Amino acid sequence: MINAYTGTQIRAAEAGLLQGQDGASLMRRAAHGLAHHIMALLRARYGGVYGAHVAALIGTGNNGGDGLYAMARLAGRGVACTAILLGGHAHPEGLEAFTRSGGRVVSGGGTPDSSARAQARRFREASEALADVDLVIDAVLGTGARGAIALPEIPADVPVVACDLPSGVDADTGAASDGVLAADLTVTFGALKTGLCVGAGRRLAGNIEVVDIGLEDLLGQPDLRVLTSTDAEAATPRPTSQDHKYSRGVLGLIAGSPCYPGAAVLAATAAVNTSVGMLRTLAPERAAELITQAVPEAVPADGADVRVDAWAMGPGIDDDPAQLAAVEQVLGAGLPAIVDASALRTLQPGQGHARLILTPHVGELEDLLVRVGVRVTAADISEDPVRWARWAAVGYSSVVLLKGHTTICVAPDGYTIINLNGPAPLATAGSGDVLTGMLGAMLATSHAGGGTRALVELAATAAYRHGDAARVAGQHGGFGAGQLARVAGQGSF
Repeated sequence: MINAYTGTQIRAAEAGLLQGQDGASLMRRAAHGLAHHIMALLRARYGGVYGAHVAALIGTGNNGGDGLYAMARLAGRGVACTAILLGGHAHPEGLEAFTRSGGRVVSGGGTPDSSARAQARRFREASEALADVDLVIDAVLGTGARGAIALPEIPADVPVVACDLPSGVDADTGAASDGVLAADLTVTFGALKTGLCVGAGRRLAGNIEVVDIGLEDLLGQPDLRVLTSTDAEAATPRPTSQDHKYSRGVLGLIAGSPCYPGAAVLAATAAVNTSVGMLRTLAPERAAELITQAVPEAVPADGADVRVDAWAMGPGIDDDPAQLAAVEQVLGAGLPAIVDASALRTLQPGQGHARLILTPHVGELEDLLVRVGVRVTAADISEDPVRWARWAAVGYSSVVLLKGHTTICVAPDGYTIINLNGPAPLATAGSGDVLTGMLGAMLATSHAGGGTRALVELAATAAYRHGDAARVAGQHGGFGAGQLARVAGQGSF
């Protein structure tokens, strides 16, 4: 897995590294990596480096210093470089290195006491300086800065490279201020930052490259971990020649209602295609008929007292009294289970346990948190999703999988794994029902061993495979959840 750290952790590690070292040498190390990745982007886009024109938006702090040192390196490779200073001053040593390299300096902002007319004139000059550039570097704000910023207008077709992180993105949470410039590439220093992986920060960061500046031994425990394809492959159960249908896991599925019978079909189809040994289904008459037609290997159940290794509960059950009663029976028995959709509404404070995986989206997470006395809104959760998923995991003593473009999987002790393999086409009706079927199958196959951290890894792996299935389903164009369910379990491994 790839470790990710908060901006606070990175700054503390940098402070430790700087004891007895020159700060400028650390900055030059970061700048060398930034310049390297910028030159690679110039070669890929334009076929070469020499003669390119690069402009950098330069802030007043160390982030601006990183940008200036990188620009000095680019100038030494034949790049025409323009530094647009957005404050009344810039990092002194970095600015000296840049001007010594022959770079051009433009005043693009102003001091706090500048008149509105003077600031408007400088913004106009900055926009003119950006008119014919091949690439723009965002080196305005770093990991220690927050708040709204005003930036000159960037030509629409010019690639943007963020220095450490897009200016205005919170390195701890991924929350973004107004006016953040979306990057095509973010070159971040020391380690991957949490704020580049979640919330608005993920969308604004573009592709991410990490530059090693020697912090590894000083960082301590990561804030969270990012699941990779290798991790997902290693965590995926494989049947052996000694297996039979019961040893491969038996999943019970409580899904469907008169209003939403299709959700049960989607979850059931996904479950059997994720290689569970046996599927037992508890569904109303119409949904049960559709499941039998679509998934003939599914075995109907008379009630929630059948023997299974795990349950998946919630897809399409709506407010069906019999289905909700079955969910409550499973919850009361303390069995391993996936709790999704309307089943989440039945879960009461104190009813959770270590063998449950809750799979809310943002709105459902808000409802779960309010029920345990946490005052929060969906907007708050979107600003800092990791924090609020952790609150819910503690409040219900359960693993939480928060659905979204970044899937966040959390144990009650705070252990967190995220999945970034979430293609945009997954934003379609029924996609969550497919995930519930896949995750339920994997939970049954695992026989729910290993504690909550193992369940977090299982949940993240299911989300990764869900993304892989979307790529398979989309190979020949668009797709709906029905096609996604049919290819569940397929992917890169």
